Amino acid sequence: MEKEAERSKGVNSAFPRIAFFGTPEFAVPSLARLVSAGAPVSVVVTQPDRPKGRGVRIAAPPVKIFAEEAGLPVFQPARVRAGNVIQELGSFHAECAIVVAYGQLLPRVLLDVYPLGAINVHASILPRHRGAAPIQRSLLCGDRTTGVTIMLLDAGMDTGPVLSWKEIPVGEDDCFGTMHDRLARLGADLLCETVQKWKAGLIQPVPQKDAFATYAPPIRKEELRLDWRLPAQRVVNAIHAFDPVPGAYTALQGKRLKCFSGRLLSWQGKGGKAGEVVGRTETGLVVLGGDGIALSIGALQLEGQKRLPAPDFLRGHPIPPGTVLG
Repeated sequence: MEKEAERSKGVNSAFPRIAFFGTPEFAVPSLARLVSAGAPVSVVVTQPDRPKGRGVRIAAPPVKIFAEEAGLPVFQPARVRAGNVIQELGSFHAECAIVVAYGQLLPRVLLDVYPLGAINVHASILPRHRGAAPIQRSLLCGDRTTGVTIMLLDAGMDTGPVLSWKEIPVGEDDCFGTMHDRLARLGADLLCETVQKWKAGLIQPVPQKDAFATYAPPIRKEELRLDWRLPAQRVVNAIHAFDPVPGAYTALQGKRLKCFSGRLLSWQGKGGKAGEVVGRTETGLVVLGGDGIALSIGALQLEGQKRLPAPDFLRGHPIPPGTVLG
């Protein structure tokens, strides 16, 4: 109650009254940025607590943890489409919904509850990479630039009109972990700026060009296994896309070996099989891609063990030249 009273004193009238929908770590910076800016957040809607880890321990979503610490009301419906849920959400009298990686599609009847609509933070430059896994798909494609888009939700999957966007480069060594954090922070800052302009009537929504759309469906388990027949650059892209989690892997003597910190090398072998270990350098274990070009793997993790820098791993688990990873 004390936290709620403190927040009411510092309300920033430049923001509309907000219902925030979000669940994972990616959404936390956006909610934190709104709270620090004094935005009136009437309710935080997040997914139910669920089992996590091998111990099947019930864990709260990151957004719930932050919201409770900030003294914000939390609502965790199992299905947001249920009629009683929509009625209850209407009782918070929010003017605008903000959706950041919530995990469920909001039905049209719920979108219509909010006079200023539902604003979404999406981790790509739309219409490229519409869907659930834009960061991983961007890295798999080898995109050299990416960014965030702030858009109005409609009944489609990331098809609504765009309010703002910002582009950033993808570095040679960027992976899912680094891009996730950079885009989460970028999205939080752009969201705060955009929401205020939207309330003030300073933004004209721009329809997306559907002809240029590409899609980013959820990652399938079979995509995590490295295909050494592919060109070395594509193998590196896959390593980056799943670093640090869930981890791209290969097979070594019948065991799963996760590979991290991939880097393309300028060296091209004279013969050799795809997936063949040809040596090691300061950057890690050197393996041939399907095009005969080499790449290095900077960190390795054998199943049941912890991730280690390649030099440390190889001291305890030598992988001699000529070994073919599968």
